[in-house]
Amino acid sequence: MSRPEEEYREFVGSRAASLHRTAYLLCGDWHLADDLVQETFVLTFRHWRRVQRADNQNAYVKRILINEFKRHWQRYGGLPVRADIDRTDAAVPDVSDEVVNRADLLSALLTLPARQRATVVLRYLEGMSERETAAVMRCSEGTVKSQTARALNTLGGRLEHKESPL
Repeated sequence: MSRPEEEYREFVGSRAASLHRTAYLLCGDWHLADDLVQETFVLTFRHWRRVQRADNQNAYVKRILINEFKRHWQRYGGLPVRADIDRTDAAVPDVSDEVVNRADLLSALLTLPARQRATVVLRYLEGMSERETAAVMRCSEGTVKSQTARALNTLGGRLEHKESPL
């Protein structure tokens, strides 16, 4: 096996779990997330020399994943994928369950437009800064801020409504 192939395999091994989590949070379906990650790794291999030269390889590959998610979103009419969430399995008891049920959060997240969903996933669930998120999404930091603000406003309203006794 050549050295570039070894480096690629190491890279994939170290990033696969993180990319699967990000893909799932973007689309809400484990099978589709697997497909998105697989396509991301195919493109990463195809452009491996470019990835290696990137200042931030992780951001470069996440950008590929976001682009694949957008392509899927556009290809299928922009309809959000519904997550089939078994509420008994979705929530693992932890501190966050006291604030919001994970299944409710995921359901609300899946109602957001693709770009807003991507900003929330990258900023809050992946822990990226505004600058890093802007680099991955190829937009300005101002766009990240505005998309995030809109998304959080929408999520807050949906989660509040979910908790109302109606």
